[in-house]
Amino acid sequence: MRYISSQTERSVRFIGLSTALANAHDLADWLGVEENGLFNFKPSVRPVPLEVHIQGYPGKYYCPRMNSMNKPTYAAICTHSPTKPVLIFVSSRRQTRLTALDLIQYAASDEHPRQFLAIPEESLQMILSQVTDQNLRHTLQFGIGLHHAGLNDKDRSLVEELFANNKIQVLVCTSTLAWGVNLPAHLVIIKGTEYFDGKSKRYVDFPITDILQMMGRAGRPQYDQHGKAIILVHEPKKSFYKKFLYEPFPVESSLRDQLHDHINAEIVSGTICHKEDAIHYLTWTYLFRRLVVNPAYYGLEATDPETLSSYLSSLVQSTFEDLEDSGCIKIDEDRVEPMMLGSIASQYYLKYTTVSMFAANIEADTSLEVFLHILSGASEYDELPVRHNEENHNAELSDKVHYMVDKNLLDDPHVKANLLFQAHFSRVELPITDYVTDLKSVLDQSIRIIQAMIDLCANSGWLSSTITCMHLLQMVMQALWFDKDSSLWMLPSMTHDLVGMLSQKGISNVLQLLDLPPATLQGLVKSSIASKLHEELQRFPCLQARLKVQKRNTSDKPCVSLNIRLERTNRKSSRAFAPRFPKVKNEAWWLVLGNTSTSQLYALKRVSFADVLQTNMDIPSNVNNFQGMKLIVVSDCYLGFEQEYSIEKLA
Repeated sequence: MRYISSQTERSVRFIGLSTALANAHDLADWLGVEENGLFNFKPSVRPVPLEVHIQGYPGKYYCPRMNSMNKPTYAAICTHSPTKPVLIFVSSRRQTRLTALDLIQYAASDEHPRQFLAIPEESLQMILSQVTDQNLRHTLQFGIGLHHAGLNDKDRSLVEELFANNKIQVLVCTSTLAWGVNLPAHLVIIKGTEYFDGKSKRYVDFPITDILQMMGRAGRPQYDQHGKAIILVHEPKKSFYKKFLYEPFPVESSLRDQLHDHINAEIVSGTICHKEDAIHYLTWTYLFRRLVVNPAYYGLEATDPETLSSYLSSLVQSTFEDLEDSGCIKIDEDRVEPMMLGSIASQYYLKYTTVSMFAANIEADTSLEVFLHILSGASEYDELPVRHNEENHNAELSDKVHYMVDKNLLDDPHVKANLLFQAHFSRVELPITDYVTDLKSVLDQSIRIIQAMIDLCANSGWLSSTITCMHLLQMVMQALWFDKDSSLWMLPSMTHDLVGMLSQKGISNVLQLLDLPPATLQGLVKSSIASKLHEELQRFPCLQARLKVQKRNTSDKPCVSLNIRLERTNRKSSRAFAPRFPKVKNEAWWLVLGNTSTSQLYALKRVSFADVLQTNMDIPSNVNNFQGMKLIVVSDCYLGFEQEYSIEKLA
């Protein structure tokens, strides 16, 4: 933004917010903030003063050590916050349950089992009847709430409301609460500072920023004059936390690890055309400022201009070479140009390694199974969490799905992504609620990844692979198998008996049902079911297409184009009907011009409209005759809605 500002000579206003920093001047300098606009307060400066206690606990093994912290946790509540709200942060869903159960036990042995509860009995029973999670239902009876990603939205909202309104005094939660939800307390207890990292298969420390964020929940402005935070840590780390929790932090740059995707995007946008442009681009970054101040952190030995210039030059050179090897850019002497893969990566915010993997694995007639493996293998799923012992759930899922996965890699995030997709298409019940959250994340990312694969296939002129990939997107939207399920299952009220009965009458898809007059539908099925089906069918679009081949002369040569008019004949809304997809989506359509006998794709256009659409598609000049040429209209969210129109009859 500052580079653009310098080129356009129009100033941009920046406001930066952060926790206390040791190197605030570096950041201010990078953002262009003058001395009089910089305010850097010590960590101790806060609206409500915070009293922090750090307690160390011995014990080599994680679980027994966590167990030994439960009694001190109960004692801390009784001492520091006997009546005010308490947040207890733990590392996992399992720990929320174990901690809460121990607190209940200690309260009971004090002969005051419901000391944390402030709800009358009749109200409590009504609240408990709304709770789905069994563990939460049990702990709420004693005034202790649980909060983690495994709860459904309704349970989570309920427990947040009870805690915010002081109906329950204690909330045991995972670190996600520190960032996502504004629930302050008088006392915050951080019970352990490590969590299990599925990728490295070991316990690792929370980032200090997370610890600060958790501590920041203590002391509520308007309610408290002071707050308290108690951090229970592994004994050897006690002095580390004592030092770092009271000192501001320096911020370093993370750009170097993500540089390829940034440089690729700038090449595609035309900001970088030469190696010099890339070096100039780097001089505007925060990385450049930190290189000079803390060279050792970035593997630099000295900071004289020659060494610095050489470092930046080799960084750009190696980035260019990697991008060229992956097929994203073309290097011609010192000039760089974007290639089709680089443009796709930039347009869909994909990592360069993902599009490179597409290019290596997608072919002219790639099967649905292979497309699913390619989709699951995208670098965007590298960080999909595989938690402690989840390989057991993955093993169970692998026995229920259509396509085989590598059973030696059941703890791999890409294998888990594959299993989640297949479970979604087969409508298999997921083993635990965490998987519901994971599936939402996987589906959300998948849309742009699949659209990028479609663009790659279309740019390569592969009709068969393009259509197969479009089917994969329809499967994601409707939670059905394209080649194994009837499209009738898109209707929520559909049953096996109904599918069987309709297929006997020669009706195998939704389009055929849409063509039936309501009276005929009433005659086929019971009236109550017919009216429900009729209501659901109104959510699907009916399209009519009119095509005309036009010859027109341009300045250099004659041109042939296809004039297309698409009209909705029923509802005038483009909101997609996809009850099993977690987000709201609008319908879109692909207009695919190709030859089904030679499997060549000539042109592709993506359109969306609510009523009528008029558009043109140019027929490539190298296509001499129209034999076998068709326009295929494909939905991006409904199975079985394809419509084919022969062009040779129009020519």
